Amino acid sequence: MQAAAAAAAAEGGWRRAGRGAKAGGARSCSLSLAMAVKDPTAVERANLLNMAKLSIKGLIESALSFGRTLDSDYPPLQQFFVVMEHCLKHGLKVRKSFLSYNKTIWGPLELVEKLYPEAEEIAASVRDLPGLKTPLGRARAWLRLALMQKKMADYLRCLIFRRDLLSEFYEYHALMMEEEGVVIVGLLVGLNVIDANLCVKGEDLDSQVGVIDFSMYLKNEDDIESKERNDHIAAILDQKNYVEELNRQLNGTVSSLHSRVDSLEKSNTKLIEELAIAKNNIIKLQEENHHLRSENTLILMKTQRHLEVNKVDAEAELQTYKHSRQSLDEMYNEAHRQLREESQLRQDTENELMVQVGMKHEIELAMKLLEKDIHEKQDTLISLRQQLEEVKAINVEMYQKLQGSEEALKDKSEIIGRLEDKTSQITATMKQLEQSDKELLTQTRTLAMSLVKCASSEGQPQYKLVKDISF
Repeated sequence: MQAAAAAAAAEGGWRRAGRGAKAGGARSCSLSLAMAVKDPTAVERANLLNMAKLSIKGLIESALSFGRTLDSDYPPLQQFFVVMEHCLKHGLKVRKSFLSYNKTIWGPLELVEKLYPEAEEIAASVRDLPGLKTPLGRARAWLRLALMQKKMADYLRCLIFRRDLLSEFYEYHALMMEEEGVVIVGLLVGLNVIDANLCVKGEDLDSQVGVIDFSMYLKNEDDIESKERNDHIAAILDQKNYVEELNRQLNGTVSSLHSRVDSLEKSNTKLIEELAIAKNNIIKLQEENHHLRSENTLILMKTQRHLEVNKVDAEAELQTYKHSRQSLDEMYNEAHRQLREESQLRQDTENELMVQVGMKHEIELAMKLLEKDIHEKQDTLISLRQQLEEVKAINVEMYQKLQGSEEALKDKSEIIGRLEDKTSQITATMKQLEQSDKELLTQTRTLAMSLVKCASSEGQPQYKLVKDISF
């Protein structure tokens, strides 16, 4: 908006500046001398600004009378490019580095493509031109292509407002760094009413000499009066063309804004859809989280119940083991008591046999009773073996059931080891009992034979004794 206002003010002001430069030459010379005493760079900027005004004014007026379509050989157009070249060269810094830009205007013009995306096509076209070898030639080709595109004012406007970037190429007192540059960019908007058909490819832009021809701007008073008659018509045409160009730019801006609004609406719709999908995903994830929490709670409750049941089963098995151990202890005590009774019984039998050596009938009865007792002992031993096997089976079953509990496994293993030790002791005791029974039977047989011998020696009748008694 600031550049457009400056352009509108400049379009009405450059005509008055041209007339003032011709009608009041003496006054401008005195002012120029006063300014030269104060600041020479300000005088240079003012002179370049006046030359730019005269060049742009003469180019637009000649284009209006010539038909508005210009080519490369048109002198006012060539002088316009020379004046623009001098304006862009004013205050350039000298680059001493071999790889950096020298004192040419191609450096700042090359920055336009970074600030204005539409200028990338012009920069690429300039770089692809085969006949250009110097940066100055590329800058001249860039100015001609920008004029043909009617974008020179737009390109230089985006460049002139970035003084932080221009400070790398220009001194602080350069024309592009001061207000005169803004005025010149505003004046360039009026060039959009003319059409230029320039052949850049075959033109030798590297070796051209940029000299301003002041004779084109020195006119007679008659020419001034005749030109002033057409000022009103030219001003109306210029205003009309300026309004059309401004309308074209506004239409382009509106269309771009419409397209941007459409893209924003599409992106907004897409974002709304993505937000709805994200909300649905969040709801699903929350439901899944709640479901997983419920399942976790159920699994925890089931695990606790299972642990309680296992604890109860372990306690019941422990009680069963205690009862079985108590019963085994009772069985062991009973077997020991029976063993002592049997030992006492054997002792009584021996005493009875020694007392009743003379009575064979009593010996037979004693032998029968002894055989009966031996068979009973055998039955008792068999029953004890069966009970031992049952105890072993119970111990194996208890050992298999108690594998799931790691803490009780060691205690039960020790208990089972003790039980096995006691079982082995009981087995050894039973074997000792069997061995003692065999020895008792042998002794009984020996005693019976001695009794038979005694009876035969005394002349009493002999009785056949049972010799083979086995367990």
